[in-house]
Amino acid sequence: MEQATFAAGCFWGVEAAFRQVPGVVRTQVGYTGGTVENPDYKLVCTGRTGHAEAVEVTFDPDRVSYDELLEVFWAKHNPTTRNRQGFDFGSQYRSAIFFHGPEQEQAAKASRDRAQESRRRKIVTRIEPAGPFYRAEEYHQRYFERTGRSSCTAGLAEVGGR
Repeated sequence: MEQATFAAGCFWGVEAAFRQVPGVVRTQVGYTGGTVENPDYKLVCTGRTGHAEAVEVTFDPDRVSYDELLEVFWAKHNPTTRNRQGFDFGSQYRSAIFFHGPEQEQAAKASRDRAQESRRRKIVTRIEPAGPFYRAEEYHQRYFERTGRSSCTAGLAEVGGR
């Protein structure tokens, strides 16, 4: 099994998209890319931790390639908006690929370059080494699956807003 880590705005929808991919054996949502150890949702929402809402994907490379996961990533969000996805704004909603090794780094950069060819606006997705990943609170895990919701804005009151 291999790991991949992606940030593309609200982690609920991103996780739901990756859970649909054959070959993905596990997902978890959490926080990564920042400077604060063991952050929680409330702290990350302040925008002062440097963390992004992210999804860690465990996948079977014999069933799904990293390149296929990158295609899901690009399709799931708008990589041309800095620190914003839909109604969510702040650095915690940035677009980022956190690579696990040089092969993933090269694949991510090549994929970004291909994705840029079909867009008029510049892709602002950051590509950086994966660091510590802090699992989000349990009520965030498989959020759409558990609640039957289908959009990030539908659950805001339940978790205290964004």
